[in-house]
Amino acid sequence: MAKIIDRRKAIILRKKGLSFSEIRKTINVSKSTLSIWLRPYPLSDEQLLRIDKIKYQIIERFRETMRIKREKRLEEYLKEAKQILFPFSKKDLLISGLFLYWGEGNDPGVLKFTKYWYLKALNISEKDMKIHLHLYKDMNVIEEINYWSKQLDIPKSQFIRPYIKKSKKNDIDQKGFGHGTCALVVHNTVIKEKILMSIQGVADYYSKKIVSF
Repeated sequence: MAKIIDRRKAIILRKKGLSFSEIRKTINVSKSTLSIWLRPYPLSDEQLLRIDKIKYQIIERFRETMRIKREKRLEEYLKEAKQILFPFSKKDLLISGLFLYWGEGNDPGVLKFTKYWYLKALNISEKDMKIHLHLYKDMNVIEEINYWSKQLDIPKSQFIRPYIKKSKKNDIDQKGFGHGTCALVVHNTVIKEKILMSIQGVADYYSKKIVSF
């Protein structure tokens, strides 16, 4: 008897243009049961438009909530970075500049240091590191993966499928290092956001220093 009453209520609410979610707030019944009960009672275009607007508003509210949460999280990361990093000593500045001058994505030395930095400064496990190569179409993919695996002492199982450029290595006037471009990456949103906010903190701090210089 209860099911019959619930079905009647569901049909009345459906005819008023309510969605399954709205009906289930009033009647404790599964979505699959509602689907069976209400199959003969499709919504009009106008009623569907109303439901679409509601869904859009819910999605927008969710996006705005996530945006606000992310902004607050980044503000905390920036505050934390400024407390840890500043002020730089003269030695800190010299070392930072040296690494900026040195930093090229195809130099094994840079990647080896990056790995060491991940391990020691950020406490990232080696198993969480991935290698992404950019190679030319006339390069031997297996040989290049073997090369970088040996250079960085990272298993080949941690290599992401390489990006193969359409151009040939032999077509490039500037031959460069000869083993493509290598990136050592970690897919961790929190770590990425903290690094970005640390960089932002450095940029903010020294842009003010330069202005007042």
